[in-house]
Formats: sequence, structure tokens, C-alpha cells
Amino acid sequence: MPKPHELELRVRYSETDQMGVVHHSSYLVYMEEGRTALMRELGFPYDSVERRGLGMAVRQVELRYRSAARYGDLVIVRTWVERFRGASIRYTYEIVRSGDRELLATAMAEVACLSLAAGFRPTPIPDDIRGALERYHAG
Repeated sequence: MPKPHELELRVRYSETDQMGVVHHSSYLVYMEEGRTALMRELGFPYDSVERRGLGMAVRQVELRYRSAARYGDLVIVRTWVERFRGASIRYTYEIVRSGDRELLATAMAEVACLSLAAGFRPTPIPDDIRGALERYHAG
């Protein structure tokens, strides 16, 4: 399996509940941050993808919580590409605490490539984007 893309984030107070534990919805934000950072590193920041007339819309998410992260923790979002379909990409994630590498969550997000000009209809993933993503393809 290839090395994942890794992004380190510090848990902000606004991402926690009254007990200082990361709210479950914050993990979706961490996943998006990991995915967009991976694309940016590969030379395809989302704003440039959109200027090409493409959208990348999440169509499915699965998330399993393993342990609690807390305010101030450093977490690492590990992101891989699990598979490609004609117009979609399935990303997998592990979110771990930076210091002790404790597994906090595992997740999956399927993203559809859409043509903005054609009214958000699915469109094939461009060859240059797919080729760049192969670097993180776990399949």
C-alpha cells in the first residue's frame, strides 16, 4: 500500500462539545481538509479544478469513531485513494492522534466529478487529475 497523504491539524475549541471532546461532525471537516490538501499538493487545488468547469461533490460518507480527540490535540489525517470509477473517486481515511498515534476514526468518502456547465452532471475524471491521484492509490 502506498504511503498516505498526511495533514496535521490542531483541534480548535469550536470543534468540541461542552466536555472538550471533538464533536462528531468535525471529523467530516477533517476529512475534507485532508482531501483538499492532497489535491493541492498534487497541483490541483479545488479553485483551479472549478475554473476548469469541474466540481467535486461528496456523494457518500462512512465514518467510524474509535477514540475521542480533545481540544488542543494534534491530529493527523491520513488520506488514500481507494478506487476510481469513471466519474468518481473513493477516498479512505485514518485520523490518529499525533503524539501516541492512537486511532481516533476511520472513514470513507466518495466524491463525484461533475460538469458545472452541464448542470452538475457526472463527467469522467480528467486524465491528468486521475494520473496525479495514482500516487496515493491504495488499490
